[in-house]
Amino acid sequence: MATTKIELDQDIQPLSEFRKYAADFIGRIQKQKSPIVLTQHGKSAAVLLNVSEYQRMIDKLDLMDELLEAERQITRGEVISHEDAKKQILKNLAKWK
Repeated sequence: MATTKIELDQDIQPLSEFRKYAADFIGRIQKQKSPIVLTQHGKSAAVLLNVSEYQRMIDKLDLMDELLEAERQITRGEVISHEDAKKQILKNLAKWK
C-alpha cells in the first residue's frame, strides 16, 4: 500500500488556518485519508494524519522491524531447520490438548 501523496497547494497549511477551521481540516483528513502538513512561522511544524492511516504506518514499521531482526538472526546463524521447527510446534501444541 502506497502512502498518499501530499498535494503542495492543498496539504500544506499554516497553523493559523488550522485554528480557524479545525473541524473542516479533521473532516477532510478523515474523508480523503491524506495528511496535512501544518506550518508555523513558515516552517513545517506538524503532520495531521487519519488515525487508520497512522495505524497502518505503525503496523508496516513493526513488520519491517521484525523482518530486519529475522535477517540479522539469519546472518548470525540463529536458524533451525524446517523439521526442528515443526517438531517444536507440534510439541507446543500437544501441551494445549
